[in-house]
Amino acid sequence: MKKIERKIISASRRTDIPAFYSEWFMNRIKAGYCTVLNPFNAKQVSYVSLRPQDVQAIVFWTRDPKPLIKHLPELDQKGYKYYFQYTMIGYPLSIDPKSPPIDAAIKTFRELSELIGKEKVIWRYDPILYSNETPLEWHIDQISSLIEKLKPYTKRLVISFIDPYRKTKIRMDKETGSFFSLAPDAFEISAYNQLIVWIGREAGNDGLEAQTCAEQADLERIGIKHGKCVDDDLIRNVWGIAASKRKDPSQRKQCGCVVSKDIGVNNTCLFGCRYCYATSGIKAAENNFKKHNKNSPSLVEMYMSP
Repeated sequence: MKKIERKIISASRRTDIPAFYSEWFMNRIKAGYCTVLNPFNAKQVSYVSLRPQDVQAIVFWTRDPKPLIKHLPELDQKGYKYYFQYTMIGYPLSIDPKSPPIDAAIKTFRELSELIGKEKVIWRYDPILYSNETPLEWHIDQISSLIEKLKPYTKRLVISFIDPYRKTKIRMDKETGSFFSLAPDAFEISAYNQLIVWIGREAGNDGLEAQTCAEQADLERIGIKHGKCVDDDLIRNVWGIAASKRKDPSQRKQCGCVVSKDIGVNNTCLFGCRYCYATSGIKAAENNFKKHNKNSPSLVEMYMSP
């Protein structure tokens, strides 16, 4: 039998598995595998082993891990190693229409951190964008408040800035309403210089390691390092696992993540964030959600392998 190389599992950059697909995920854990469609060729499906002996670690990406928390003891009992990339911003509903209320998100963040350890719960404040509703002062107030509430429960703050993806621009124009407008320089990193300097100083003062996600700018001089969301160093430091240091060639040039296997599907997240690059629109996500079967090997049943 061909030996299966141990992999880091990304669950998932493409959708929020903890929030919307926890039952499916745990069914796949019990089955020991899942199938994943190629995002560029939906008819091409690959097999991914999820057996504990084949998985080095799991990276969960989420805005609401609460549905998965009850299953974590089972993952622990089976020997899985995992950590969370937890996005919490608190944008107005015009930008994030369905994200959990900020107070509820903070409560869940604390619960998760107390359960698994603060080194395994990474706070993501991304993407940062300037608009008529969220200018510099709004972000400073928001980040100040969140740092105060979250600093006992995490060691790392990850930031990034809105990218000018075509689908992002279209959605920000069409779905936010006439009362909302992006700042004219919202897609220019230089517009955020004052905020970046402030974040570097405040995070450092409060004992948080600040990192960027897939940003080209070198900000180390102000205390913000280039980050790796799928992080071999974190995996090695926390569990003593010698994960591969090889950069993931399927990710953007600026991305520092090491190689992982993503088991999600684009256009399946129901949070409806206007800037999301993995979702073309909430209707597409809702239509695909109707194809979801928690007992299917694939997240979207229409691509279930025979």
